[in-house]
Amino acid sequence: MPKPELYVIFTGNKGRKPNRIVLSEEFFKDADIDIEVKAKVVYESDTDDIINQYIVFCKVFNEQTKQHGMTQKAVTETIRICKDRNVLREYLLDREKEVVTIMMSLFDEEQIMKSFIKSERHDADRETAGRMIKMGKLSLDEIALCVPSLSLDELRELEAEVRQLA
Repeated sequence: MPKPELYVIFTGNKGRKPNRIVLSEEFFKDADIDIEVKAKVVYESDTDDIINQYIVFCKVFNEQTKQHGMTQKAVTETIRICKDRNVLREYLLDREKEVVTIMMSLFDEEQIMKSFIKSERHDADRETAGRMIKMGKLSLDEIALCVPSLSLDELRELEAEVRQLA
């Protein structure tokens, strides 16, 4: 039986990153965990193998999302640049539409998660402001300074709701 090996592909800049990571050391400092996992870290290199091409693709994609945001233009520019640089060229020529579809669905998932988090924060801020209004010790202007994510108009509406329930 072959010796099992685990790998982590790192698509950022290596800098002073290790060549090997240990799960317990990276994520569970001083904790007693039942399973220990060690993985070799693969970084961009001078080779032309498929893994290195994938890392280059990810780096180009990161550059394009910085320029164009999470948009289809970022995806299509990434594909164009990679084909021009002969990075995953054959794969991208054969499956360009599929790659665009998959990458756009990743955007959708990320946007949904960001929207959910924003909504949760907004709800928590409304709850906090509502408690502050009930206490009656601060003006709406003072509460707006404490909870800057809510506008004065939102605080006025919330104040009316709180008074109606009281």
